[in-house]
Amino acid sequence: MQIGPFSFNTPLVLAPMAGVTDKPFRLLCKQLGADLAVSEMTTSDARLWRTRKSRWRMDHAGEPAPISVQIAGADPVTLADAARFNVDHGAQIIDINMGCPAKKVCNVWAGSALMQDEALVGRILDAVVNAVPVPVTLKIRTGWNHENRNGPRIARIAQDAGIAALAVHGRTRADQYKGEAEYDTIARIKSELSIPVLANGDIDSPEKAAFVLRKTGVDGLLIGRAAQGAPWIFGRISHYLTTGEVLPPPSLARVRTILLGHLDALYSFYGEEHGVRIARKHLGWYAKEQPEAAAFRAVVNLAQDAQAQRNITADWFDALIAGVEPAWAQAA
Repeated sequence: MQIGPFSFNTPLVLAPMAGVTDKPFRLLCKQLGADLAVSEMTTSDARLWRTRKSRWRMDHAGEPAPISVQIAGADPVTLADAARFNVDHGAQIIDINMGCPAKKVCNVWAGSALMQDEALVGRILDAVVNAVPVPVTLKIRTGWNHENRNGPRIARIAQDAGIAALAVHGRTRADQYKGEAEYDTIARIKSELSIPVLANGDIDSPEKAAFVLRKTGVDGLLIGRAAQGAPWIFGRISHYLTTGEVLPPPSLARVRTILLGHLDALYSFYGEEHGVRIARKHLGWYAKEQPEAAAFRAVVNLAQDAQAQRNITADWFDALIAGVEPAWAQAA
């Protein structure tokens, strides 16, 4: 599969997720097997580009290629400007968000709301593709709702505009993230296009990844929520697709090493105060499959500094590995 100058074999891509796919998480997922990691959504509103949050989102220093940055908005001119700005700041692929179902995004006619106006979609894609010298990709859903499953028409508009690759989430905007992803529309889109197509939605295991590839015939997969607290999913899927062997989940000792490294990266990137705050959601995701997860979250979420948060986490995993109660539980 080719996206501009970048070649992939059945790529496994970390899907863009607001508040999740920041630089520390992108780097971690790439280290653990993701072929591409798309940034969290960045606004096309130039007035916000100098805010602290935007500076964090646009920081790609030291990030291995290819660097893919997702932009969001509703105006062709401002989206073209945003594409140019991000390319000037390191983006090697520009991804356009027409898949986000969040109300605050759709209420300003961005994200998946754009799928209601196919003419506007065409103008946006033409403007962005012609604005930058790098490949432009697009993320959509299967449609706005079940009565308007117009993903195939949007896909043809995208191909005609010069979009380099298309990712399709197997739900409509009305579905949000409810129910199960449907793959028939993705298969239809793939069959009608010559550009690469990637499937997204409910890919949460090596076996499910193989099923979706067979079902849809797509060129690659986007994995989002299943990577939260389990960034090693990319390596496990890649191994299965290559060998047919299902690797066991990582050991507690391996999870401990990955998690503590992730915490350290968050503290370094954001600084202690923001790093501790942002780490809390990741700690919840890492802990969800472990014994006494609720008790751990109740304690670790009270930590106000990096050392305390890290120590509580390390102590909990040491106790899980040893089969004993952690020190903070014994003291309670």
